[in-house]
Amino acid sequence: MDKIKYLSRIQLFSGLELEEINKIEPVAPINVIKKGTIIASPHMNQKILYLIKSGKVRLYKLSESGKELTIDVLGTGHVFGEIGSFTTGSENMYAETWEDSVICTIDKGKFEKVMLDQPSVSLKFIEMLSNRLKEVEELLEYMAYSSVRKRLLFLLNKLVVKFGRELPSGDPKEKDWIQLEISITHQELAMMMGSIRETVTALLNDLTAEGIVRKVGNRKPIKINFARLKKALEEES
Repeated sequence: MDKIKYLSRIQLFSGLELEEINKIEPVAPINVIKKGTIIASPHMNQKILYLIKSGKVRLYKLSESGKELTIDVLGTGHVFGEIGSFTTGSENMYAETWEDSVICTIDKGKFEKVMLDQPSVSLKFIEMLSNRLKEVEELLEYMAYSSVRKRLLFLLNKLVVKFGRELPSGDPKEKDWIQLEISITHQELAMMMGSIRETVTALLNDLTAEGIVRKVGNRKPIKINFARLKKALEEES
């Protein structure tokens, strides 16, 4: 495993010189974590920053009734966790590996030293925190005030931005279509938007009829016409 190359691809450390990354490498151990593992929870007192090398991590909260509400899914290059007075918006949440993942960790004291020694990392971290908190606020606003259809459109748009892959441009039938590089069920979508599976299935059938979504079989990647998706989201505003 080329750890130096990996660290350079993490959003927080991208743009750093090799010499700077070499200073970070010894304090950032890498762990291979199996799918379905809880790696962080509100009951853990550790102050750790998690950096995703590969795989995906689901962030969720529990309602008073014990129902899981997925807040976000993070992929390669994303950062989450809490370091002292700094947080990435994932405090008081559970973090579970959505698939087998390779994750790097840095504890509070060592990360604070990195920020003191390398101001460029501090500035990038603050920028990431600002963007992350803005994203969480936007999500909560949609959850509180939007229709179920609008919440689903917003969620699909968010997943396209994070996990979308453009399909080959040589095929005219694939123009404007993007495939989600994440396997997700109707139940999982429902958990992410505070709804139920039956409602999500009905809405996806509507979006399929409108030419916004294409899906072949259970657990198969969803294909989304991004131009039509954005238009539909604008019309819901």
